Amino acid sequence: MKCLFIVQGEGRGHLTQAISMEEELRRNGHEVVEILVGRSSFRQLPAFFVQAVHAPIGHFLSPNFLPAPANGRVNLWRSVCYNLKHLAAYAGSLAYLNRRIRESGAEVVVNFYELLTGLTYLLYRPSVPQVCIGHQYLFLHRDFEFPSHGRFSLLMLRLFTRLTCLGARERLALSFREMADDSKRRVRVLPPLLRKEVFACKATGGDYLHGYMVNAGFGESVRAWHEAHRDVPLHFFWDKQGAAEETSVDETLCFHQIDDVKFLRYMAGCRAYATTAGFESVCEAMYLGKPLLMVPVHIEQDCNAHDAVRTGAGITDCTFNLQRLLAFADGYRPDSRFRQWAESGVGRVRQCIERVAKAPSAGYPCCSDRLPVPPSVSSIPVRTPVHGLS
Repeated sequence: MKCLFIVQGEGRGHLTQAISMEEELRRNGHEVVEILVGRSSFRQLPAFFVQAVHAPIGHFLSPNFLPAPANGRVNLWRSVCYNLKHLAAYAGSLAYLNRRIRESGAEVVVNFYELLTGLTYLLYRPSVPQVCIGHQYLFLHRDFEFPSHGRFSLLMLRLFTRLTCLGARERLALSFREMADDSKRRVRVLPPLLRKEVFACKATGGDYLHGYMVNAGFGESVRAWHEAHRDVPLHFFWDKQGAAEETSVDETLCFHQIDDVKFLRYMAGCRAYATTAGFESVCEAMYLGKPLLMVPVHIEQDCNAHDAVRTGAGITDCTFNLQRLLAFADGYRPDSRFRQWAESGVGRVRQCIERVAKAPSAGYPCCSDRLPVPPSVSSIPVRTPVHGLS
């Protein structure tokens, strides 16, 4: 079986999921012919991803949240306006994806929550079956409980999620816990996709706090807390452009550029973990039995944090209030059931991909979510996408 991966490059979660699945597929005699990563000029493709995967990597310009360095929280409307200005470039990316799907020889496309994959299937209707993977597909499940946010924000989140999986044969929703499948909405609930390095980690109880921030603007919040608590060692990871591999503020505060081997090592030995509520790193902390403080930066992460709090994994805040994390850590007890759930993830997802690749073509099972096809695809302005962004 030959697979083509298309991956949303925002943060590290979808990238580590792709690493997990490539390892699992190769181990079972399958081939990933190419990995296409959608990203903006504001994000670097982490070195750990380039070093970990075996398939050739392609880049294309894709809609993403703009960074918000002033306060760390994403400005949704600013991001929308920016992306609207680049519609012509995104149209070029759609043409690029369609060409790679047709020319790669892939028997199945595995889409890690990339919006332009769904739009490619809407506009060009490739014959290669598509499987969509992401915890966000749980937002379409009838039993998912949302946080108490405005209805408009949640409506837009669900709409965006539906757009990513247009034309998909399977929607694989990665979850913190077991739930029944939602067959009416074609949502199959599966465990998270953790990498073999996570399973190999041995958790120990250190004295330092570990953290990850997708927006470097939160660094000032961490520094401010550190000024009043210099006795607590802090090791935080970011992807701040231009920063050194390690930025040591003093003996007890260090910022590290994201490096997944080092990241997991610090995760395994920390006392507790603070994060901007990305699904993957929350799962890693839960697997290693680490208490969590989650500081969401957009509506999707608000939902992640709300769901993780329901499982008893951690607490949420609007800033990196590490004093609350320390208080929560004192009474925290990890849930051993999550480890068993997570360990079955990669195998179960692989089996779903194999079933789709072997099944005869039967149209688009998610056709109820498909939008009307425009009268002429050729009327869309096309500009060559920016490949190999740095």
